[in-house]
Amino acid sequence: MTLIDQTPKIPKAVLVGIKLSGQTDAEIQSSLDELERLVTTLGYDVIGRLWQKRNSTKSAAVLGDGKLRELAKWTGGTGEIGPFFEKKKSKAALRWEKEELEAELAEQESSGEDLDSAVEEVEDLGHDQSPAGVPAELAEHVVFDCELSPSQLRNIERATGAKALDRTGVIIEIFSRHAKSRAARLQVEIARLSYLSPRLRETSGADDRGSAGGMGGKGAGETSLELDRRTIRDRIKALKDEFASIDQEQDIRRNRRSQEHTVALVGYTNAGKSSLMRALTGSEVYVADKLFATLDTTVRTLQPETHPKILVSDTVGFIKKLPHDLIASFRSTLDEAKNASLLLFVVDCSDPSFREQLKVTQEVLAEVGAGEIPKFLVLNKVDRLAEDQMLFLAREFPDAVFLSALNRDHVLKLRDRLISYFDTLMTEESVLVPYASQGILGEVRERAKVLSEEYTDAGVNLRLLAPPDFIKKIQAKIRDIW
Repeated sequence: MTLIDQTPKIPKAVLVGIKLSGQTDAEIQSSLDELERLVTTLGYDVIGRLWQKRNSTKSAAVLGDGKLRELAKWTGGTGEIGPFFEKKKSKAALRWEKEELEAELAEQESSGEDLDSAVEEVEDLGHDQSPAGVPAELAEHVVFDCELSPSQLRNIERATGAKALDRTGVIIEIFSRHAKSRAARLQVEIARLSYLSPRLRETSGADDRGSAGGMGGKGAGETSLELDRRTIRDRIKALKDEFASIDQEQDIRRNRRSQEHTVALVGYTNAGKSSLMRALTGSEVYVADKLFATLDTTVRTLQPETHPKILVSDTVGFIKKLPHDLIASFRSTLDEAKNASLLLFVVDCSDPSFREQLKVTQEVLAEVGAGEIPKFLVLNKVDRLAEDQMLFLAREFPDAVFLSALNRDHVLKLRDRLISYFDTLMTEESVLVPYASQGILGEVRERAKVLSEEYTDAGVNLRLLAPPDFIKKIQAKIRDIW
């Protein structure tokens, strides 16, 4: 009897980078390294990578003809786009192409290069990043480290015979797989449909024939493509309406927490935020060594519990070239950071590119209006550093918190620093709480630090350390009782 191997086949992928003006070789390699982690998180096996220097990413297949044929060796494709359909170009389009060509030629002439040498450079640069000849195994996917237009996706797939993906598509697919809560799934679906809509023609093979169905019912004179896009627009509207009701509930919960001390963990994906969250709060939040393991905001109380208590929230991680649709969709989730009392910028200091990752985090938070919130820089995973590296970073970041989320002593020191920080924001005040208002007494014990208490004939005289707004609120309630 012949046994059939039922092991799931792991898809093979080749990565493609585009080195634009101003980028260094190290930067393009770092970006491709990150793309490889994204693609691996998606479950693909990366069997090769190549990159090419280009003036822009606007050409028909992004790559030059020679590099496109080289890419096709990895997939078994022809390397030629071939005819798809002939469409007469308008005079404006022809004029625009002519102006673009003239501008490129002028730039090459000003840099002292002739056209032939410039083309040769484009074809040869990055050649050492991919082996010559036919590889031992073929890839079913080619993944570009940039965003591709619908026509570029189509052209690349025709030339390579493989499924083409761009960085945005990969990130959205990872988000789709990792979203757990209803709110996260709605946000991801909105972003996915926004990304899919302009690419319907390329991915569905639709043409401009009159539709007999499409994704929805037939409308008078509508094509299949128009129907599909209209259906997607309707679906996005319905998802946004559904999410609006969930978002209202989240706003209510956030408003209730607005009087609490809140700390939001923010940072690059896989920087160790969830591990630190678990260490600070003792909660069983999901932890995994992969990108975007956390998409749902989790709020827990700092442990051992303090008075007043401090709430800690874990947030979705950031990444370079994070799709704008995803930033827009997860804006309500990022509001957790926007409404926090303090931000902990968590970075993996063992990653050589952590400074650039920190910059990405700062840019995204500034975009959602959280750029001015007080912050601590937490350099995580110091257990992976040598002593001389630690000393160098200590000089560069003298105010940072150095820790390993796996080290209990490190975490307790961070906890003490958080408590000290919030203590500095509170004022000391004496209040006399009448015996008749036990509700106020309970609220005070919950929301303030009681330094001393004395029982008198009139009531309980409390010496408090509490936020000024809370003390004013309690004093107003007591005046109403008297």
